[in-house]
Amino acid sequence: MEIVYVYVKKRSEFGKQCNFSDRQAELNIDIQPSPELAELFVERNPVDTGTQCSASICRSPVSLFSFWFEMETRGVNHVEGGWPKDVNPLELEQTIRFRKKVEKDENYINAVMQLGSIMEHCIKQNNAIDIYEQYFNDTEAVEVTEEAPSAKTINVFRDPQEVKRTATHLSWHPDDHRKLAIAYSCLDFQRAPMGMSNDSYIWDLENPNKPEIALRSSSPLITLEYNPKDSHVLLGGCYNGQIACWDTRKGSLVAELSTVEFSHRDPVYGTIWLQSKTGTECFSASTDGQVMWWDIRKISEPTEVVVMDITRKEQLENALGAISLEFEPTLPTKFMVGTEQGIVISCNRKAKTAAEKIVCTFSGHHGPIYALQRNPFYPKNFLTVGDWTARVWSEDSRESSIMWTKYHMAYLTDGAWSPTRPAVFFTTKMDGTLDIWDIVFKQCDPALSLKVCDEALFCLRVQDNGSLIACGSQLGTTTLLEVSSGLSTLQRNEKNSASAMFERETRREKILEARHREMRLKEKGRAEGKDDDQRYEEPAVDLQELVAKAEEEFFDVIFSELRKKEVDAVKKSKLVEPSAGTRGPGGGHGFCVRPCQLDLYLPV
Repeated sequence: MEIVYVYVKKRSEFGKQCNFSDRQAELNIDIQPSPELAELFVERNPVDTGTQCSASICRSPVSLFSFWFEMETRGVNHVEGGWPKDVNPLELEQTIRFRKKVEKDENYINAVMQLGSIMEHCIKQNNAIDIYEQYFNDTEAVEVTEEAPSAKTINVFRDPQEVKRTATHLSWHPDDHRKLAIAYSCLDFQRAPMGMSNDSYIWDLENPNKPEIALRSSSPLITLEYNPKDSHVLLGGCYNGQIACWDTRKGSLVAELSTVEFSHRDPVYGTIWLQSKTGTECFSASTDGQVMWWDIRKISEPTEVVVMDITRKEQLENALGAISLEFEPTLPTKFMVGTEQGIVISCNRKAKTAAEKIVCTFSGHHGPIYALQRNPFYPKNFLTVGDWTARVWSEDSRESSIMWTKYHMAYLTDGAWSPTRPAVFFTTKMDGTLDIWDIVFKQCDPALSLKVCDEALFCLRVQDNGSLIACGSQLGTTTLLEVSSGLSTLQRNEKNSASAMFERETRREKILEARHREMRLKEKGRAEGKDDDQRYEEPAVDLQELVAKAEEEFFDVIFSELRKKEVDAVKKSKLVEPSAGTRGPGGGHGFCVRPCQLDLYLPV
């Protein structure tokens, strides 16, 4: 049966009917050109006019940019699915029973057989030709770029809070490097502004408008580090000395937190993950002079504590405050600590006694060491940043650094080696400048100096590919920079050149140290020889005779000075010309010279 629906409308509702006809064109008005009026205008040629095809919606074009487009990322953490409601996936017996029941089903067997043939074909094809195979992985890059060193700003991440805080630490996501964790805090002692937030954030590099997730804490964070084995886990050091741990799969709240009585007494300035099998071990350093080892599975108290007392007496009141940490996975038993007093302490965790854990010290800075990092290509050489200089050290030369920059006008705040080039490192300064040094290319001045912002730069972190650099400022602004390929690509023979330079400077410092040591021994020997001579001569010398001899020499000097003054006075009297007032010999006018009297007072 066909269904038909008829729409009915009256003719009067359609409006007036249009009747079209053809007719000749009519001229309504004709305005002739006037030369007098033309003189009042200036011809414009060419003429550019903008037209808008669509209707104008906004009143002013400026209002289009008054609002930021905010993007928000949301996701679902899929752990394990496909189980019926009556089966608990955490119960092993229930899952085994359900699997056996499904495996006996004919539909399941047919589906597996059909999928098996397809999967077998794909596996054979992949074994025949590996489309993901990369050839010549072992060969070193030999690209040589002639372009001038440069850097450009990629993005800027600003603290979303109204009360701005300092970006104290940065950490890159270990897997995709598309996320950046930033710790925010105010380091002015007891000067934190009212209403200051304690939150730190994880940012997506492609969305600078809003952080991806907020990490909430009871105390502001000074350090924040991703776990290299589990990118969902982050470790933070708090201003009140506690160690906190987050799991982004569980949300923004703290997952694990150390107890106050077993934590540091001062702010935690350094936290580093250890390369352990479980991926749960870490250690921290604070200005209270302690380095503590932790296991986040039981983070209530530390597993080990080392006191940074260089006198090796393990007295906390004599400990040096730790402000930077260094740990190289290739040297699992060694770690280094930079202190507030400008001394680098090299330690051995596996030493038998606590006193032996402090191996040696390196002193050369006049203030706190804000950055300490080993060279990723030559771990024996390490970089320190403090006061107004950056210094490169060698473990073989303990008395002085092998290389150092000039003293800058602005204070240095942080530094790091390039992960891709052994001769390149970066430093930040209080005047908002980022300096990029290439010690093979130029030693006296930085290869590139870039003004990042007007306020002071506080922290620095380089991505693993060496091309992206994140710089955090005092007002919480983090600037993402991309350097040119010449600063991030390994140059020809750069490894050999850098290694030769480090070894040459180390040998030079060793020669200077040996010479200084020899000169000190000679001076010490001379001083000891004089002391021995005086010790042997003292019984044979009469004290009264020495006093009499000293008095005689003293009076001889005094009388010689007196005689010299008398002779000078006589010479002056002979050179004086005659003047009116006194009759002199020969009828001329003259004057008498009265000899001056010298009063001498001698000590009794």
